[in-house]
Amino acid sequence: MTTNKEVEYHVPVMLKQCLEGLKINPDGVYVDVTFGGGGHSREIFKQLSSKGKLIVFDQDPDAQKNAWKADNFFFVASNFSFMSNHLKMMGVKKVDGILADLGVSSHQFDDGNRGFSIRSNDPLDMRMNQSGEVSAKTIVETYTDRELMKMFRTYGELSNAPKIANAIIIARENNKINTTGDLMDVLGTCAPKYKEHKFFAQVFQALRIEVNEEMDVLERFLNQMADIIAPGGRLVVMSYHSLEDRLVKNYMKRGSIEGEIKKDFYGNVLKPFSEVVRHPIVPDEEEIEKNSRARSAKLRIAERNAGE
Repeated sequence: MTTNKEVEYHVPVMLKQCLEGLKINPDGVYVDVTFGGGGHSREIFKQLSSKGKLIVFDQDPDAQKNAWKADNFFFVASNFSFMSNHLKMMGVKKVDGILADLGVSSHQFDDGNRGFSIRSNDPLDMRMNQSGEVSAKTIVETYTDRELMKMFRTYGELSNAPKIANAIIIARENNKINTTGDLMDVLGTCAPKYKEHKFFAQVFQALRIEVNEEMDVLERFLNQMADIIAPGGRLVVMSYHSLEDRLVKNYMKRGSIEGEIKKDFYGNVLKPFSEVVRHPIVPDEEEIEKNSRARSAKLRIAERNAGE
């Protein structure tokens, strides 16, 4: 079931902790909404009996090459924000656990045609779904000064967003910004001295989030969890930057992505999940040494309450 190519596609981060967090029932129904190279999924599947079921989601066509055939394994070629509809069509009313490993896979970072990495000069793309209409190039070419500024400030958390936006507007009047290298050249004067790597990582993060509507997708995903996960079931989410982690934390701690406590007509707090761990789990130094992309990972685990 596993090939060397599949193993290299994406090294699963905090694999043991994710599996423990799911508290797998061999006869249960589980969903991995970010299949990628299938590293987490394969280990979940190993723990299931023939009665158990694993459903995986991924919108990237490359990911489907890592799927395998089994009567109780199902690959859904879709963005996970549409999970609820797909599960209904499959006749699945409730599941026992959901795993979401957010962010970009190692394969997507390393694929020279995708434009996710700051380490090479690639087409300015950044689409996780290659059939999507909007690429990073589209945004750089068409967004207004105000739209660019808002994107870099909100999603890149960059204090000099106005300067970045202005540099792009001026540059695109005379030349095409076709590649990641072109963009980095345009923004070279905006990068703080000795902090260039972090700066460009934040620039690329902002563009990637905008291209793939990542925050909207995460919001829609989280808002489905209370209806999909059965009482006692687990929600396990791994995020890689503070914007994602904040939404996950708010939802698990307070029951809403806004972080507001909501109450019913009688004043009872509406909180569908309880945290299994109060603080996020982070990888140890040994894992970070083996897989540098695990460095920023934060894992949160929650259990579905009964009667909410």
